[in-house]
Amino acid sequence: MAILRGGIDLGGTKIEAIVVDAKNNVRGSARHPTPTEGGPSDVAASMIAALSEAAAQAGTDTKALVGVGVGSPGSVDTASGRVASARNLPGWEGSFALGNTLTKQLGAPTFIANDVQAGTRGEFVLGAGKPYKSVLGLFWGTGVGGGIVLGGEPYRGRGGAGEIGHLVYKPGGRRCGCGNRGCVEAYAGRASLETKARKEIKKGAKSDLVKIAKKKQHEHFTSAVWADAVKKGDKLATQLIDGGVEAIGVGLASALNLLDIEAVIIGGGLGVRFGQEYVERIVAAAEPHLFPGHAAPTVKLASLGDLGGALGAALLVPAKPAAKKPARKPAARPSAA
Repeated sequence: MAILRGGIDLGGTKIEAIVVDAKNNVRGSARHPTPTEGGPSDVAASMIAALSEAAAQAGTDTKALVGVGVGSPGSVDTASGRVASARNLPGWEGSFALGNTLTKQLGAPTFIANDVQAGTRGEFVLGAGKPYKSVLGLFWGTGVGGGIVLGGEPYRGRGGAGEIGHLVYKPGGRRCGCGNRGCVEAYAGRASLETKARKEIKKGAKSDLVKIAKKKQHEHFTSAVWADAVKKGDKLATQLIDGGVEAIGVGLASALNLLDIEAVIIGGGLGVRFGQEYVERIVAAAEPHLFPGHAAPTVKLASLGDLGGALGAALLVPAKPAAKKPARKPAARPSAA
């Protein structure tokens, strides 16, 4: 009987769910939109629906899985499975017991890590990061997140390590979704870019972003919408994306100056959509700010594609179920002399 694991990549706009075998071959997959209203329980319900669909496609059900790995935005307590401050998700300001909720409903043990940490792990084990011992994953999408591997092991700090999107780019600058000002994410995250674009359009700026989104039947300015607008020479879209590249480059340089990482893997919806040309542009934006004494890292585009985050999440689950320890027999009572 095949040993199957689940993997869920929880993003700001979509939930990607897969079922893989022991060799990480994808046996089933499903993509559902992330709820835009409600709260954590509504998001959890959509995650359950997506994984149930993927399991059915794989010819099984969720209760038969040896475990389910989840990559989630926010600050993750891997021990308790609680997720806090996932602000790119609806109504998720406080802490929510995502792990326990999913375990009860799916009937399989759940293992949770930060979404970018999970995506970075996927690239480190299966993708572009395989040749290296130290890797920084930089995922440019709804937000800007980072994952860290040091000495071949993931580094999570106390649950919030790798938040490269919340390095300060401009002190006192734009308000970020985290509540602070001037973060890299406030200038480069897709959600922040959309907020800024809509404000400028309302003020009278000319742009086809809204028209492109409607044509694609998207409620938000997705990665595809931004890419199409830039390709068509949309002035506002190009200006905002160029600003995002600059912010990411400065943030990346700060992270590299601190960690002196061997390799950087750039992924995420916008990162993958814009591709190698923008990887090179981010590197160019970082170079003026790098410490001169450090060797330049290798910078690569993520290679696992849209399923990379879910594959990384599935790797959180042990490939084989843990052997159950035999029950200890009570010690024999000494006989009376």
